[in-house]
Amino acid sequence: MIKLSVHLDTASARWKKAFPQMKRKIEQAAACAFLNAKKPAAFKARSFDLNVLLTDDANVKALNKSYRGKNKPTNVLSFPQINLHSFHRSSLDIFPPRSAIPLGDIVLAYQTIHGECRQQAKTMENHVIHLIVHGTLHLLGYDHERLKDAHAMEKLECDILESLGYPDPYHDISIKKIRH
Repeated sequence: MIKLSVHLDTASARWKKAFPQMKRKIEQAAACAFLNAKKPAAFKARSFDLNVLLTDDANVKALNKSYRGKNKPTNVLSFPQINLHSFHRSSLDIFPPRSAIPLGDIVLAYQTIHGECRQQAKTMENHVIHLIVHGTLHLLGYDHERLKDAHAMEKLECDILESLGYPDPYHDISIKKIRH
């Protein structure tokens, strides 16, 4: 059975009061996205680790500039450790059979997300959980560069969020509102 461990690092004190049971809800959202996404058959019977960093706009801006050439903060960044577009079964052979495989990192920017919540009349919890699902899907090779892919990713996000009891994040906004 596939297993996912989520490691949460709160690097900005503002996150500590974001919403009740934040750690448990973030772990649950990432695990649900991981389990519901399409994955290579080689993932079966393996364990995976996912890191979530809750930080501020300054740190996300620096990461966005370094890794994407964009000198601005964004709500979420995803850094996959496995390239699923060129994945081969042997890609996992470098990891000992009983060790967890690093899936990647998700980084969230507090000020940007807080501002989006005000602009879009969303709760912090609803928006953060959506971004965790969104970021997890990016780690698993999903993207929204082409309209067809964006619709497929959006539908999967909405299905996952609904299964967790969260509303459709796209109800009043377009796909392009996820700015990363």
